[in-house]
Amino acid sequence: MMKLEYKNNVQKTVLTGVMAAILAALSLVSIPLPSGVPVTLQTFAVALCGFLLGPAMGTAAVAVYLIMGAVGLPVLAGMVGGLGHFLGVTGGFLWGFLPMALLCGLGAWAGKKLLVIPLSLAGLAACHLLGLAQFTVVAAMPVWQAFMVVSAPYLIKDVISVILAYFGALAVATALKKAGLGGAA
Repeated sequence: MMKLEYKNNVQKTVLTGVMAAILAALSLVSIPLPSGVPVTLQTFAVALCGFLLGPAMGTAAVAVYLIMGAVGLPVLAGMVGGLGHFLGVTGGFLWGFLPMALLCGLGAWAGKKLLVIPLSLAGLAACHLLGLAQFTVVAAMPVWQAFMVVSAPYLIKDVISVILAYFGALAVATALKKAGLGGAA
């Protein structure tokens, strides 16, 4: 479908780093909410990583981003960083970015268009489930109430973000192939 083939490991490494940087940049667009879970462009960026780079490299780009945040670089939403954010109310969503990138990548690179939607939605669901689970524990809130606070209000925006990321990845992959990057080896 949009599977990129790299000419060498340098291309793979550079594109992975670039996508981690794009994820970091888009994470800075953040609208704080009283729940402590802000509205961001992170789900768009995570899905874009998976769709564009595939399951392995897309997940690696997200992992690089998470490591940057964990060691204290201010790349997480709200320009913050540090391991404590992975243990707080938003931490489950951060962990959930990994299966989301993996499943979006699997969907896009499976070669079957019909798999993109269910695998991408499964990735988004995994992200929301991990986020909801950790928020429920940290905030000491009943699951249903936590769902209404930190998941339900974001679902439409997140589904739209994943769809837009898919079409964005198609455009970027086409441009990269025309530029001779990511084309057949």
